[in-house]
Amino acid sequence: MSELVIKTIKESDYPAVIKYCLPEEQAIYTSLPIDVIEEFKKDQYNQPFIVVYEGKLVGCFALYTNKRGNIYTNNENSIIFKSFSIDSRFQRKGFALNVLKLLPTITKQHYPEKNEIILTVHHTNIAAINLYIKAGFKEQESRFEGDYGEELIFHFDLAV
Repeated sequence: MSELVIKTIKESDYPAVIKYCLPEEQAIYTSLPIDVIEEFKKDQYNQPFIVVYEGKLVGCFALYTNKRGNIYTNNENSIIFKSFSIDSRFQRKGFALNVLKLLPTITKQHYPEKNEIILTVHHTNIAAINLYIKAGFKEQESRFEGDYGEELIFHFDLAV
């Protein structure tokens, strides 16, 4: 497999973002990249990243850094990983797991002061739950009542 490139989004990436494909049954669990960009324009703590493979946009996620916005932990040095998706044309090719394996390095490069990654996942999203476990995330005991039901909280210790 060629190398995945994970980078902060730039305006020149917008044409590819507009063509991003995500099936309706998955869109209930995440945000489309265009929505992530719009959120970033309103909230500079919400940094969108894109995943590129062989010049093609294959995925997107955001890292959220505002301490006041992290309701999932008391750790002020944690960061929230959110809105993760892989374009449907590139799913089932190992990209999601590879992104998650690169995530600690990317996080440390951009936010060296952070020592923990936090994410939430809807309790019915079994595929994502299994993926996060496979990537080394650990489920916390606490749960969160999200807009669409119960969310499981996972974390990854960057200090290890």
